[in-house]
Amino acid sequence: MNPLEDRDERCPWCGAPIEIRIDVSAGPQTYVEDCPVCCAPMLVDVAMDPGSGDGLRVTLEREGD
Repeated sequence: MNPLEDRDERCPWCGAPIEIRIDVSAGPQTYVEDCPVCCAPMLVDVAMDPGSGDGLRVTLEREGD
């Protein structure tokens, strides 16, 4: 498995399609990243999910809403 995975998601603020790069070697993680379109802060939650196709579950939420 490549340690870096690109995921196509949508910004929870502006709804724009964005690409998130995830370091899967870091395991489960939660961090804040700014949307590359509207610059609003997003809470990125990454969990390992063996039931999904690529083994990851990525959730984006508004930070500071």
